[in-house]
Amino acid sequence: MQDIEILFDNKPGQLALMGEVLGKHKISLEGGGVFQNGNSSIAHFLVEEADKAKIELEKVGIRVSKINNVIIQKLKQNVPGQLGLFCKELAEANVNILTQYSDHANQLIIVVDDYEKAKKVSNKWMKRWWNSDDYVI
Repeated sequence: MQDIEILFDNKPGQLALMGEVLGKHKISLEGGGVFQNGNSSIAHFLVEEADKAKIELEKVGIRVSKINNVIIQKLKQNVPGQLGLFCKELAEANVNILTQYSDHANQLIIVVDDYEKAKKVSNKWMKRWWNSDDYVI
């Protein structure tokens, strides 16, 4: 899974066009969101086939500005403060979170400035909180 970063013109129909194009090409959205920023909007969506999504979206004039690797992190929903604790560990490892959202399975999706460092933090987190030695991102 990867994150696609999309720049939309802030006008009606952009999200509809994106959804139609991806659906037509059998590319499923697994999570994400759109955020208005002045005259444009920035979207981040989790997809299996990011390169294919970029090609198809750009054919209809939708700008995919970046494809990002993601950290997919399961948090214990019944333990308050999990997001803060996990993000603090990333900060202590000097990893900056660039984008954060959830997928359809209620997992934390983050785009970071140092993927390899964040992956180590995530794996360590999973072993401590979930007692899983075989967890792989």
